Amino acid sequence: MVKVYLSRKGVPFTEYNVSTDRDALKRLVGMGYRTTPVTLIGDERLVGYSPSSIDQALATAGALE
Repeated sequence: MVKVYLSRKGVPFTEYNVSTDRDALKRLVGMGYRTTPVTLIGDERLVGYSPSSIDQALATAGALE
């Protein structure tokens, strides 16, 4: 859902698949998370899918026009 939402808004992103990428899983656990999605936008970490939270983080990071 997050990928589709960001794509529709034209926001570039990098996806890390913790099911197939051991380093990505280590980074996720190192941040204290064991669930996905975790979305990093600027200094904010968002867990789950919340369009309003994503929009707010994008605006704070200056990623929305």
